[in-house]
Formats: sequence, C-alpha cells, structure tokens
Amino acid sequence: MRDATIAHVPLILLGAPLGNPDDASARLREVLATADVVAAEDTRRLGRLAQHLGVTISGRLVSYFEGNEDRRTPELADLLESGATVAVVTDGGMPSVSDPGFRLVRAAVALGVPVSAAPGPSAVTTALAVSGLPCDRFCFEGFPPRKPGERRAYFSSLADEPRTMVFFESPHRVADTMRDMALAFGEDRPAALCRELTKTYEEIRRGTLGSLAEDADTARGEITLVVGGAPDVPAERPSDVSLAAEVAALVAAGTDRKPAIHEVALRHGVPKRDVYAAVVAHK
Repeated sequence: MRDATIAHVPLILLGAPLGNPDDASARLREVLATADVVAAEDTRRLGRLAQHLGVTISGRLVSYFEGNEDRRTPELADLLESGATVAVVTDGGMPSVSDPGFRLVRAAVALGVPVSAAPGPSAVTTALAVSGLPCDRFCFEGFPPRKPGERRAYFSSLADEPRTMVFFESPHRVADTMRDMALAFGEDRPAALCRELTKTYEEIRRGTLGSLAEDADTARGEITLVVGGAPDVPAERPSDVSLAAEVAALVAAGTDRKPAIHEVALRHGVPKRDVYAAVVAHK
C-alpha cells in the first residue's frame, strides 16, 4: 500500500468533474496518485484529466466500463480481498449512479471489504440545484426506457409522482422523450433541460414540458432533465346531501348524532360545522 491514510479503505469511489477539470477535489488527486489500482470508465479521458491536474497515476490503470463490468468485477474483487486499494472513477460524476461501480460495491460489501468515496460533482444534484424547481424532495429515475411503448408506459406510472424527478437522456432521444413526458405529465408541467453542465457550452433551458419539447431536438451533449412533481389536487368536497346521508347512515347504525358528525367531518377533512349545517339543511 502506498499511503497509510487510505490503507484502511480498500475500495474508494471517486466523484469526477462533469466537465470542468478544476472541479476535481484534493482528495481525488490524492487517491489517483496513491491507489494500487485505478479502474476507469475511459482510461484515455482519465489520462487527460490526470495530466491537467498534474497527477501521476503510479498504480495499475485498468478499464472498467459497461462492456466489461461483468467480467472485470470479480478480478477487482479479488484484488480488494487481497488488500489492494482500488479506486473507481467514471467519465464524470459519482460511480454507481447510472455508471459503473454498483456491481463492485455489492461485491465488496459481500466480502466484508470497506467501501468509501471521495465525494464530488454529480449531474443529478447539480441539475436539480440550478433547475429552479423544488429541491426539498426529489427522486432520481436514471435513463428512461429506449423503446417508445415502454417509455410511455413508464412515464404514465410516474404521472402522479409528487416529488421533483431527475432523468438522464441521450441527445438523439431527448426530443421523443420530452414529447412522451408532455403526454403523460401534461404540457404545462414545469421542467428544465440541462445540457453540458459545467462545460464550455453549458445551457439550462427552463419552461414547460410542452415548450421545451418543441426544440429539444437541438439539444446536444450530456443531458439531464428535471421535471416538477405532480401538483397537489385537493380532494373534491362531498355535497351537503352526501354528508347528511353519511351521518344518517351512522345514526341508523346506532351512533349518536354528534359523534357521527365528528366522524364524517374527519373522514372528508370537512369542518364539523359544515357537516352539522348539511345535516340540519337536509333533515
């Protein structure tokens, strides 16, 4: 092991810059320089980042991407079990979040190997923060299904989701995706299309799904979509006739009138005085 400060954490996930290399943390620099093995989604891209940061990767550098993740995970797990420090870094953002890393984390946990992270940039929280949409509660949905029918069914299942939703999408599908979102969520649903975050051509488009879908096919680069949650729809207040009928049914079943009025008021979130007035009016 090269550095006693990280020897007790064999697996370290590195939050890599989304685009601007100056967003790299001091700890990312340290781990890249000292880890025994660096598993990178794109070794050439990492090489350019390391050069910009003035970091020399002295450990073994291996590729770890979607195409070889199944095969390479057992190899890396064996290294972890033998005591090596393995750092995982993707092209941008945090490993495991729609990027390689999850399988290795699961393997490490199963082996009882400690897992840590050098936190850093995340397209999910960055897009959420700049979207102008509510950030107090949100859910990350990753990439929508590629097939149109599956995608539309998927969005339909999310139509009543009250939290702000964050999605990733590729530029050649984003226009169709946003049109499908507008159909499922409504054209007036607020949204933000965030492209090339922290890069030279960063752009944040804000508006409704309907308006954003109109020119979404001009969006290029890395895209993160933020969509407002379903608006609160107040429950429809029962008519006075219905309220009086429910009270009458409870009274007929043996409940005194006052407790019956109280129960019906709680059932519908209606003031007791309104239920009482309905009972008197339709006595």
